[in-house]
Amino acid sequence: MSTMWRPDLSKAGKSKYQALASALRKGIADGVLEKGSKLPPVRDLAYRASVTPGTVARAYTLLKDEGLLEAGVGRGTFVADKQMQSDEPHDWPETVSFRSPWLPDVGQTELLRDAIRSVGEQACTRSMMRYPNDVDDRPLRETMRGHLAGLPIGNFAADDIVLAHGAQNAMLAVLQTVLEGPEPVVLIEQHAYPGFRRAAELCRARVVAVECDAEGPLPDALEEAARRHRAQVFLTSAEVNNPTLRRTTLRRRHEVAEVARRHGLHVVDDDCYKLTPASADSYRALLPDLGWYVSSLSKTLTPALRVGWAIGPRVRTKDLVRTVSFTCFGLARPLTEITNTVLNDPRLHPVLRQTREKLAERVRLALNHLGGHDVTWQEDVPLLWISLPGGWRASRFVRAAQARGVLLKSSEDFVLRDTRAPHSVRLAINAQVAEGCFEAAVDIIRDLLDNPQDEISV
Repeated sequence: MSTMWRPDLSKAGKSKYQALASALRKGIADGVLEKGSKLPPVRDLAYRASVTPGTVARAYTLLKDEGLLEAGVGRGTFVADKQMQSDEPHDWPETVSFRSPWLPDVGQTELLRDAIRSVGEQACTRSMMRYPNDVDDRPLRETMRGHLAGLPIGNFAADDIVLAHGAQNAMLAVLQTVLEGPEPVVLIEQHAYPGFRRAAELCRARVVAVECDAEGPLPDALEEAARRHRAQVFLTSAEVNNPTLRRTTLRRRHEVAEVARRHGLHVVDDDCYKLTPASADSYRALLPDLGWYVSSLSKTLTPALRVGWAIGPRVRTKDLVRTVSFTCFGLARPLTEITNTVLNDPRLHPVLRQTREKLAERVRLALNHLGGHDVTWQEDVPLLWISLPGGWRASRFVRAAQARGVLLKSSEDFVLRDTRAPHSVRLAINAQVAEGCFEAAVDIIRDLLDNPQDEISV
């Protein structure tokens, strides 16, 4: 590339990477940037164009996807020796969200369409014109019993599965079932899914955080909180703590279960984020009289099917069924029949496998771009927990990323309001944007991590 070539991005507005990509396209089309010519390194062109390295990386990635540029491993980026296919840019979003996991569509839409069509063709007027009941949803519960059979959650039958509108709704129903008195107390881990706090607050419960270490909740801290506050429920995620990705060890689960027995503490185990089988017994298996298991289809298949479930102590199943019945009358029959049709479709297991594989690929891709930084990850979990380097606070980092079109969650979202948050952010894997767009967005995160913005107060 000629050292005289300098793109004019003064009127680019917010989409500087799109403007730079357009300038590169024009340069290639006009012959200014000849086929086979080498482009400047990212930082050199960023300095020349007065933009950030992340902007250049995003533009390069976009044109690589279009076939206009190609990367030579260890050699740099070159103008591809091909004719330009189109002057139009890819339809990439102005903002890439890493706030919640977005699953890839590897056949879910087709499964849903076929299931909706099948249920619609077979539906009879009588079944579509009445309120839900436990007879109508039993086929789905029987199907789920088969799908959940291999999980270490203790003995259960189809009648023990209580359906709800997603895991959040199931957890709320559990709290409504077991909490008693005018000022109930719910315990959560010190870094926890914010939905725990919101569900407890909806039940007018006070929320108390329990300190944790690398193995999980500290037994002494849990015991002290249960005793001092007379807590009734502990909300936790043993397999994958959201946001830190910590897995509670089997030894620590037994210690937590022993504390729960001594204090009559219900333990609700939220198992939504892990895409592969559990590593150890759930609290429902360890605490037959106090353990509850909650999950849903949202993170493994699709969030469009708002179907979750809770499996609790058998002596409390009727109480939980009554709670769900009083609050929403249960799941509508079309929804249960569509879900049951999807779960019995022979194409389901390949779709689930491909979903796991695609998400694992994105996890690895993100790690490749974030190498050298402190990132906690699991290949079978669509989340990354990023510890920020000195010079960054979580809230400022999130604002800086948002200003460049990338949305993240701050550690402050996962602690109680009066608790100091660590200097960390959570990145949730988005598999619904093009790979090049995903890489460019992660490169922006990498650029921010590489260039902390110290702030001096006077």
